[in-house]
Amino acid sequence: MPVRVLVGAQWGDEGKGKVVDYLGSEARIIARFAGGPNAGHTVVIDGRKTVLHHIPCGILSERPLCLLGNGVVVDPETLRREIEELEAGGVRCAGRILVSRRAHVILSAHRLLDRV
Repeated sequence: MPVRVLVGAQWGDEGKGKVVDYLGSEARIIARFAGGPNAGHTVVIDGRKTVLHHIPCGILSERPLCLLGNGVVVDPETLRREIEELEAGGVRCAGRILVSRRAHVILSAHRLLDRV
């Protein structure tokens, strides 16, 4: 089974999301290994704009399983909203998104500390 790895230069607007979306229709698994909800990929398909912060844009293809790996910083509220928006737009998410038990989680306590 061939493996393709796409690694950016550690800043945005490189087009990583567009490349993953292009290759995603052929992939069985698409994984994020780092980053948090401050990252974002904007993909436009048939004039419809989708902005993703957590979930790999491969979710827009019907086939791939999307993984959020150990180094990803997960904001549960943002992830929930993202899934709800995708499903409202007709994208099937159930059973296609897995989060590593070792992923980092943003808790409400972290938000409180930021405000202080």
